Amino acid sequence: MSNSTDTEKPFKLAVPDEDINPLQQRLRLVRFPDELDGAGWDYGSPLADVKRLTAYWKSGFDWRKTESEINNLPMFTRDIEVDGFGTLNIHYVHQVSEVKGAIPLLFVHGWPGHFLEVRKMLPLLTAGGEEHPSFHVVAPSLPGFGFSEAPNNPGFKGPQYAEVFNKLMLALGYNEYVYQGGDWGNTLGKHTVYHYGHKHVKGWLTNMPETLPPTLQSFPLLYVKSLLTLPFDKVAQARLAATAKWSIGGRGYSTLQCTRPQTLGYGLSDSPVGLLAWIYEKLVGWTDKYPWTDDEVATIFGGAVLEWISIYWFSRAGPAATTRIYYEMTDGGAQSIPPPPGWTSVPLGVAYFPAEICRLPKLWSHTLGKLVFESEHDKGGHFAAFEVPKALAGDLRKMYGKGGPAYGVVTGKSGYDV
Repeated sequence: MSNSTDTEKPFKLAVPDEDINPLQQRLRLVRFPDELDGAGWDYGSPLADVKRLTAYWKSGFDWRKTESEINNLPMFTRDIEVDGFGTLNIHYVHQVSEVKGAIPLLFVHGWPGHFLEVRKMLPLLTAGGEEHPSFHVVAPSLPGFGFSEAPNNPGFKGPQYAEVFNKLMLALGYNEYVYQGGDWGNTLGKHTVYHYGHKHVKGWLTNMPETLPPTLQSFPLLYVKSLLTLPFDKVAQARLAATAKWSIGGRGYSTLQCTRPQTLGYGLSDSPVGLLAWIYEKLVGWTDKYPWTDDEVATIFGGAVLEWISIYWFSRAGPAATTRIYYEMTDGGAQSIPPPPGWTSVPLGVAYFPAEICRLPKLWSHTLGKLVFESEHDKGGHFAAFEVPKALAGDLRKMYGKGGPAYGVVTGKSGYDV
């Protein structure tokens, strides 16, 4: 099995002027839609917000400064051979800890996220200390996202993503590692653990435990327990009600991306304002009142949002490629939630955040794997690593630190200095 160990190259982001100039031209020629009086967020991204961001993107946002800041991250690319799909050039952040015995950690993003979600956690995870473990952090851009090459053929599904992840970690010399992910990172984590668990993946933590309910055939004891307790569990009922509400009023994007990603792709690829509005809605709606405020247009609001959107606009394969994961993983929309490949006994941790878009009964998390760690937070949403990095980093420290339920799972790597 080829791990492509000799192809690593340092990566520096350098968007050519010939890609920046057309963006500016499109922003100048934008045609905005009308809007109903008092529509607010009910119909989608508000016109006033999109106009403000568009103006800032056109005349205030300094991409070159942003690019320079991104290049402070230790980034690389590497060729990874994927069975049946040839070789893909994969982009990734690789932040090495200076602490002896640090634990290799694979961080996997989803949509509409990207590799920069890990940035705030890097100094927390790689720090040493007497009370917590340290981590070597690897954060790849998913194939087709950011600056990773996209597959050229249909059928790139969970096993292929897992193959990319595992080969990347092995190529970096991490024969054993742990995994963290939310959104698609949760779904792809199921596949990575199923195919490479125990031998290579020694533990994993998800901050979006999306799963199917237990059935009598698959999890008879959980099914009976759920049947007996769920009707009387007010917290679980509230979680289900919130998820059902989101599924009705907030999941239209997923239906479209699962069924007609190519049609949508024309708009996302040709219109930067269309892309902005499509993703901005999620950044606001899926976070826990994160301060995207007018007062911070020149710093937090404009900078963070437009940096986020610019990663998609300047991505290697273009923003349309990022939507295809929905089609492939759901068989063209035939399944609303991709079924897990199978339960494993690899230690699993679950972090619950109050503004997560998918909130299911905690009991159902046991269908994902051997649940050994749970945490309940009072703040944070879908982009937990970006919104509340200390909370998520703290969960990883507790799960793998001394006294934690997964302490010592990485053989010879968990004995950090104290």
